[in-house]
Amino acid sequence: MSISEEWKFKNILVAIDLKWDQKDQYLASGNTFTDLHYTYRMGISTIALIVRQVCEVIWEVMAEECLPEPTLQKWQEIAFGFQTKANFPNCIGALDGKHIRVIKPIKSGSLFMNYKHYFSIALLGICDSNYCFIYIDVGAYGRNSDSTVFKDSGFWKKLEANQVSIPSWKPLPDTSEPLLPQIYWHVKVLVAR
Repeated sequence: MSISEEWKFKNILVAIDLKWDQKDQYLASGNTFTDLHYTYRMGISTIALIVRQVCEVIWEVMAEECLPEPTLQKWQEIAFGFQTKANFPNCIGALDGKHIRVIKPIKSGSLFMNYKHYFSIALLGICDSNYCFIYIDVGAYGRNSDSTVFKDSGFWKKLEANQVSIPSWKPLPDTSEPLLPQIYWHVKVLVAR
């Protein structure tokens, strides 16, 4: 971490130092906002705002370090990992989604109602062969399927615009033809690129 990055990070931590305990209690323990309301004698909406602000700052500061955009070399390493560990050549990611149950947001109609008949937000992740995330999308409407969340994601838009440096087509191992695309694996869907 460079001096300017360290200075920025320390200033952010100082700015949120008073808020840190509340956020830490919420994220680490799984306490509800009501529990924190009684513990810290603060309003529930204030605690919700503090948790949201602290999480946004953590994401802004750490996202580039924790989830950097993969380079061509990184994509090739991921494909090699899937080939050696899972015997799945030309695979550059495992894609899946998860519905997280939420209380129905006010005036949201059926946007958050999923196919399992409860309200949720959809989380989408792409992992490498070591089960490490290389991309995440958080907060899509629960009514959306994995493929819809993926097609609405920033990552898909970059794929469509050819702004992602994925490896070119290549044949399967021990063959010379045909050339096949790199793919993302999903239980129900294969997305060829």
